[in-house]
Amino acid sequence: MFWQEKSEEKSFEASDEIIDVCFKLECKTLPIDHAWSLSCALTEAVPLLRNTAHTAIHLIHGAESGNGWMRPDNTENELLHLSRRARFTLRLHRDNLELASELVGLKLDIEGHPLFLKEFKQQLLVPQTTIFSRYILAPESLSEDEFLNQIAPHIQAQGIQIKKMMGGLQHTFNTPQGLVTTRSLMLSDLEKEESIRLQQNGIGDKQLLGMGIFLPHKGIAAVKELNEDLPQAHQ
Repeated sequence: MFWQEKSEEKSFEASDEIIDVCFKLECKTLPIDHAWSLSCALTEAVPLLRNTAHTAIHLIHGAESGNGWMRPDNTENELLHLSRRARFTLRLHRDNLELASELVGLKLDIEGHPLFLKEFKQQLLVPQTTIFSRYILAPESLSEDEFLNQIAPHIQAQGIQIKKMMGGLQHTFNTPQGLVTTRSLMLSDLEKEESIRLQQNGIGDKQLLGMGIFLPHKGIAAVKELNEDLPQAHQ
């Protein structure tokens, strides 16, 4: 009989150079499409955010966002109704933590919706083997397969071996330069080191608009089942 025990996983300690800073906030409602206005408000309040490496602005989501894989269709007219548990998260290098401190106590105007930033806590990135990005820049004309083929080289360029990857729903955002189209993206079966590397670096140069930012996720199988049950999203 041939019997080979499963090899033990190599111990891995995630780097704490890049962290998420999670703010409590006071805000009743926000436009669903608040990427541009939130980015402008934050970078005007703290201009150094514009030119600081490894800085990313997470968009704010309500409980109905389905972990970012679902999103209300009518982003132009609908509002997010936020609970007291809603949070705003800023990803940055630990050496730039003072930039987060400058935001505490500020009142931001997000298209006429007041948003107060309160105290924050630091959160380490989680070396989950499945991660996803709510929004990756992608032309609306691309099919899912075309999107995956286009994005794969950007991931592989970071030394990451792609084992499982799937695209999610398309979303659109308004900017002064016109509409921007994105897709959700999920990767699974990553090495823990690969997961942290992709979370630290992200993809693309629109991370101050909440795009190209990766987060840990419970798994790709559950999302695949969910997407099969969902109707086609309206654009």
